[in-house]
Amino acid sequence: MSPVKYSILLPIHNEQDNIPLLYSRLTAVMAGVTADYEMIFIDDRSSDNSFKLLEGLHAKDCRVKILKFTKNHGHQIAITSGLEHATGSAIVIMDADLQDPPELLPKFFEKHNEGYEIVYAQRERRIGESYFKRITAFLFYRVMKILTNIDMPVDVGDFRLIDRKVVDALNLMQERNKFLRGLIGWTGYKQVGISYQRDSRHAGTTNYTLRKMLKLAFDGIFSFSYAPLRLATAIGLIISVCSFILILWALIVRYWEVSVPGWASLMIVVSFIGGVQLLTLGIIGEYLGRIYDEVKARPLYLLEKKVGFTD
Repeated sequence: MSPVKYSILLPIHNEQDNIPLLYSRLTAVMAGVTADYEMIFIDDRSSDNSFKLLEGLHAKDCRVKILKFTKNHGHQIAITSGLEHATGSAIVIMDADLQDPPELLPKFFEKHNEGYEIVYAQRERRIGESYFKRITAFLFYRVMKILTNIDMPVDVGDFRLIDRKVVDALNLMQERNKFLRGLIGWTGYKQVGISYQRDSRHAGTTNYTLRKMLKLAFDGIFSFSYAPLRLATAIGLIISVCSFILILWALIVRYWEVSVPGWASLMIVVSFIGGVQLLTLGIIGEYLGRIYDEVKARPLYLLEKKVGFTD
C-alpha cells in the first residue's frame, strides 16, 4: 500500500451514534491540514450498526478503512492491529466516543514537526466521569509512576501521536497482555505533552467496565514492575521474623509452665499467615499466567474482514 502522511486509528465497539459526528469533525479538521491521510476504524466486534455505517463512509471516502475482528479482543489489541496496518509517517491514536477532541490534532502535528516523536494529550479535567473513576485513575497513574522505571506521564491515556519509528518498535513487541501507553514510554523516544480538557462521552455508554479497568491496571503493573513480587518477599520475611519471635515466646512460657489460653490469638495468627500466603500465590499466579499466555503464542487477533486495504 502507498504510504500516507498521517494515519488516524480509531478503535470502536458499539459506537453507531458517535461515528457520523466523529467523521464530520475529523474530516473538517484534516481539511485544514492535508488530504494525505487515512482513517483506520478497528471494529472490535460491535453488536450494533457500527460496521454498516463505516462501510457507507468507505463507499464515499476511500480514506476510511476498516478492520473487523472475528471476536472481541479488547481495546489494546484493537490499537495494536491498527498500528500493524497503518502506513502513515505519523500515527494518531484516539477513541471514537469524542472524549478525545479531533480539534487537538493540529497541535499534535505542530509538535511532531518540531521534532518530537511522541506527542501525548494530558488531561486537565475529566468531564462527565464519576468521582470513583476520577480518584482511581488519579491513584493508578501515580502508583505506576512509583512502581515502574518507565517514562510514563500521569493523567495520560492512549490519545496521542507517535512517529513511524515508534510504531515500528511497537510492532516488534508481540506480548499478549499489552499496556500500550507503558510500551510507548519504554521506547525512550523524545516526547512532549499537550494539556486538554477531556469531554464527556457524546453518546452511548462506556465499554470500559470495572473489570476491564482492573485488567488494564494489572497489565500495566505486572508488565513493567517486579515490585509486587518484592513486596511478597518482604512480607514473607517480616512474618518469618515475627513467627520466630512467637516461637521463642511460646517455648519460654512453656518452660515456666505459664498457663496461656491462646486459642483466639492462635487462630488470628494462622488466619493472617494463610491470607498472606494466598495473596503471595495470587501475585505469583499473575506473573505465571502471563508467561502461559506468551508460551501458547496464539495470534493476537483474527480478522473477519478488511475494507479499503489492498493486501
